[in-house]
Amino acid sequence: MNEFKQTFNSSLGKKLIMALTGLFLCTFLIVHLGGNLLLFSNDEGYGFNVYANFLTHFPPIEVVAYLLYLCILVHTIYALVLTIKNRSARPVTYAVVNQSPASWSSKNMGLLGSILLLFIVIHMSDFWYGYKYSHKIGFKEYRTDLATGKTQAVDYNPASLDFEKSVSTENNFEIVRVKDLHARVANSFSNIWYVIFYVIAMGAVSFHLLHGFQSAFRTLGWVHRKYTPVVYFIGTWFFAVIIPLGFAAMPVVYYIQSLM
Repeated sequence: MNEFKQTFNSSLGKKLIMALTGLFLCTFLIVHLGGNLLLFSNDEGYGFNVYANFLTHFPPIEVVAYLLYLCILVHTIYALVLTIKNRSARPVTYAVVNQSPASWSSKNMGLLGSILLLFIVIHMSDFWYGYKYSHKIGFKEYRTDLATGKTQAVDYNPASLDFEKSVSTENNFEIVRVKDLHARVANSFSNIWYVIFYVIAMGAVSFHLLHGFQSAFRTLGWVHRKYTPVVYFIGTWFFAVIIPLGFAAMPVVYYIQSLM
């Protein structure tokens, strides 16, 4: 037990925890982007609102969500501890500038992480906290004609503040009543400053993952002449390009639509 504690209290142990939590957060980004792409569906928010309700009311997903929050916290704390330890171990700057080919992202992981932490706090308070604990988010009623498949959406005012979701069938219509998180998203993305900050944060995600994804595999010792190029390719093009662009496109598209 003491050896286990010593291992994870060492610098290597902390880096291992950083790598494992970081890779878990990478898998979350894939799932989160997949769900958020429903925002591009031309269905007046139906798919996204049902998806949001599922995430917050399906017990296994809720367990994973709290594991995610723990990983974010642990990843942040260990990053801070390692940064402070590295700086205290080298309190005086070198007289000769280090000419090693370290990337800009690797040299500025602390700055990138700070931007992301601020973004996560704002993002979760605006959407997650507002959705689960605030009564300021309205409701939507979706009536789908089972014969034609056409859906009509109208605002809905529940009789109780505890109302979350209902699904019923009436006169050949499927009626779904659910919290309208989509309206909250559209409202937030109509604010140019929120959109600019969101895009900047996605830029930070890009550079953070450009170094962090590859670094996690090196820390875990998963380095191989045959597979390392694959890791670099996935880390660069998928995690540092495609995923950040996918997230950044959402506020930009919604902001442009709000101007029309």
